[in-house]
Amino acid sequence: QVQVKESGGGLVQAGDSLKLSCTVSGRTFEGLAMGWFRQPPGKEREFVSGISRRGSSTEAALAVKGRFTVSRDDAKNTVYLQMNRLKPEDTGVYYCAAFPTAYVHQVGTAPETYEYWGQGTQVTVSP
Repeated sequence: QVQVKESGGGLVQAGDSLKLSCTVSGRTFEGLAMGWFRQPPGKEREFVSGISRRGSSTEAALAVKGRFTVSRDDAKNTVYLQMNRLKPEDTGVYYCAAFPTAYVHQVGTAPETYEYWGQGTQVTVSP
């Protein structure tokens, strides 16, 4: 059984930084492309950032480009989301997701691409 678990959320002030972590168990991590999504209050879930197998390719939503960085450590079965210069509009539940792929450079941006999801971690940015 594949388990995806996020950690690192919390309450911060605008301009602060926060680093989310996500660990995966039950599946060979090296074969998974990983992604981060978020759901702001009252809104649909949206893509934040994704990373291919081995970290060779990454994608980021325009709203976070230049502020958020996704990375992975295959030795630790972990993917990270470093969030800098946080804004109140970054508030939401952040979800980590994974999908198996044979393509080393594939990055998923659509939620339907992803097969495994975590329960989410709350990030709240106060003005």
